[in-house]
Amino acid sequence: MQIHLPETSAQKLIKALKRAGSREIGGILMGEYLSPQVYQIVELTIQKQPGTLASFLRLPRSVLRPLQRFFQRTGNQFTRFNYLGEWHSHPLYSIEPSSVDCNSMWEVVSDPDVGANFAVLLVVKLNEIEQLEGGVTIFLPNRQLFKGELI
Repeated sequence: MQIHLPETSAQKLIKALKRAGSREIGGILMGEYLSPQVYQIVELTIQKQPGTLASFLRLPRSVLRPLQRFFQRTGNQFTRFNYLGEWHSHPLYSIEPSSVDCNSMWEVVSDPDVGANFAVLLVVKLNEIEQLEGGVTIFLPNRQLFKGELI
C-alpha cells in the first residue's frame, strides 16, 4: 500500500517535530482513496499535549471534532475520504513501531465502533540535518500487519 504525504503536510510535521524537540508527539491522519492500495494524506492533526521522551498517548477527545469537520468538508463521502490512522514521532528511536504501538493500532482495527478495515501508523522523526524520515505500517484485524510505502 502506498501512502502519499504532500509537501504541505510534511512541512507541518517538520515544524511540529522541531517544536517538540525530544518529546514524542502525534495525531491522526485523514486521507483520500486514490486507487486500489493508494491513499493520500489530506489532513493531519497535531495533539497539543505532547508525550514523554519515550511515549505518546493519543487523547480520545483530540480525535472526534477534527474527524467531524473533515467529514463535513469532504461531503461525507466516506468511501473516498476517511480516517486513515495515526502518526507519532520517535525523536530518539527508530521509526519502527514498538510493541505498544502495534497493540494500540490493533485495538483500533478491532474496535467495532471505529469500523476500520485497516489503519495506517506513520512514525516520523527528524534526522541529523532536520529532514523528515518516516515509516508506514498497515494494521489489519487478527493482529496482521505489513509495511507500506511512504511517498
